[in-house]
Amino acid sequence: MIIIVGIILSNTETYDKSDKLSIVATTTQITDLVSIIGGDVVEVKGLMGSGIDPHSYQATESDVRSLQQADIIIYNGLHLEGKMTDLLANMAKQKIPTYAISDAVLNSKLMAGEDDYEGSYDPHIWFDANLWLEVITYVSNILIEHDPKNKDIYVINTEKYLEEVREVHEFVYNKAMEIPPQKRVLITAHDAFQYFGRAYEFIVLGIEGLSPESEVGIADIRKLADYIVQNEIKAIFVETSVSTRNAKALQQAVKARGFDVNIGGDLYSDAMGEKGKDEGTYIGMMKYNITTIVQALK
Repeated sequence: MIIIVGIILSNTETYDKSDKLSIVATTTQITDLVSIIGGDVVEVKGLMGSGIDPHSYQATESDVRSLQQADIIIYNGLHLEGKMTDLLANMAKQKIPTYAISDAVLNSKLMAGEDDYEGSYDPHIWFDANLWLEVITYVSNILIEHDPKNKDIYVINTEKYLEEVREVHEFVYNKAMEIPPQKRVLITAHDAFQYFGRAYEFIVLGIEGLSPESEVGIADIRKLADYIVQNEIKAIFVETSVSTRNAKALQQAVKARGFDVNIGGDLYSDAMGEKGKDEGTYIGMMKYNITTIVQALK
């Protein structure tokens, strides 16, 4: 791996579009990250937009053409882009540099996945900002390797962004500590927040599994409803990229037990908010989510 070193210079030059690296990213989180590090010297195309579930996303013909024409492809890995697995592998076989950001994180830091076999890991690594710091450096090194003439620009952007993510990690942690430990329980539409829970000291329970396509049975709803009533949980949360059907069924099951639980708000999980809005950035998404959670549970 290339280590980031170098003299920091200002980005004052004008670059011809033809000189720019063409990068295709899968998820909104990765698109945001690559755009920030690359700045004006890269062209970034994100395949997935706000509200899109990457677990079930199927590439279009236009997506395939973009992938084939890319200088670099960057995706999450750990089967987050489940239906694109074969396509991404095929791009790598065609000698297109193809990278999974999850390779930045040691297996010892990954959390177990749903499948009971070695090498099955939870793919939602971005919800621990400390892990995201490792991903930032990994992606920065990729850009430097493929575009060394713009190394100083990547270094400047990376150092600035690392500091911003360190600050948002501290912000999220401090906000989380406003909730008493026994009330720090996060129940969401699907099980995307385990890294968040480990980093910010929440018990996390998902109605659905790691993928929103996981089957949810009546017994699952009943078990969660009993837990909510017994622990007097004030709120559960829906997600912008997941159907609200099961969350509403859980809310009704709780009500049938003589207890009211609120829908605490929409959280951004597998996809961030709309481009151009605060929630359309990693920093904004993290701040929005923790603020929404604390307001509902506090």
